[in-house]
Amino acid sequence: MNSAPTTEIDVDLHEPHWITRVAFPILAALLGLSQVSLAVAVYHHVYWVAVILVFVVSHLMHGMLIGFHEATHGLLRENRTLNEIDGVLIGTLSLMSFSLYRAAHQMHHAYLATERDEELWPFIHPRMNRGVRVLAAVAELTMGMFFTPFLFFRTFLRKDSPVRSQKVRRRVWLEIVGMAVAWPVILSVIGYFHWWTYFLWMHLAPAWLAGNMQSVRKYVEHVGLTGATVNASTRSVVAEGWTATFLNFTLLHEPYHGVHHWRSGLSHPDLPRHAAALEPAVAEERPPFRSFTAAVWDLIINLPDPKVGAQWRGVSVPTRQELARQGTN
Repeated sequence: MNSAPTTEIDVDLHEPHWITRVAFPILAALLGLSQVSLAVAVYHHVYWVAVILVFVVSHLMHGMLIGFHEATHGLLRENRTLNEIDGVLIGTLSLMSFSLYRAAHQMHHAYLATERDEELWPFIHPRMNRGVRVLAAVAELTMGMFFTPFLFFRTFLRKDSPVRSQKVRRRVWLEIVGMAVAWPVILSVIGYFHWWTYFLWMHLAPAWLAGNMQSVRKYVEHVGLTGATVNASTRSVVAEGWTATFLNFTLLHEPYHGVHHWRSGLSHPDLPRHAAALEPAVAEERPPFRSFTAAVWDLIINLPDPKVGAQWRGVSVPTRQELARQGTN
């Protein structure tokens, strides 16, 4: 699939506001502040405030998960070591191997919406029973914090795993061992001090919501689309107004998802500058959505029969590598 725009695409020459370049540390600080506030609310039994703060924390945790995605592209921090540390830390807390996510995510970009796109299993297989696909969608949209690790570990552990590099596999196993050590220690400390109530309110409940938010966002981005180009297989949202600005900031501009697939090396503050790449170039493409509600509704009407990719229409889609060999990428 062609994942690079032509040189004719217009680029907004205005530099992003400086605050967007420090969005992640701001989100991390807000997350810490929100969790402290949540602990205070739980301590004083002000549960109506605690419920509100759970949703605030879950949204910020969702932003951290997008930061994890940025780290896999090496774009979260300029310092590579800090980028890796942040990625491994977020991955450990979200039950995900950083190196495994990075390896599988590279295939998502290289083979977007084809039968080799591991992230969109099982929706990319036309031979997959509809009941299995619906069951997978229900599981992922309601238990995303567990289904997402399952999806990636399935990619890693199966006999014909596409993750073949022994160096990568060794690092994945080290990260798995790290999680296997870290979580018993964390839970032991929580149990020793009888902090289970705080763990439930401050981590488990918002992490469950954040995992589901991530699944919904992933589905909005791709599920239900059977196009043969990046724009035809990706929903992007280019919205205006304060709400859109807030969501784009806290979601690290992920709603410009098609731009990310066009140019995966762009850091998130630069994605809006390339929004012109989202305009239709062929008949099957649609303009980007102008509201988040419209994009979500377009997903909902396709959920009863979840599928992804032009292979559902019997169309063969060239990969980035194939296009590069042809000299068209």
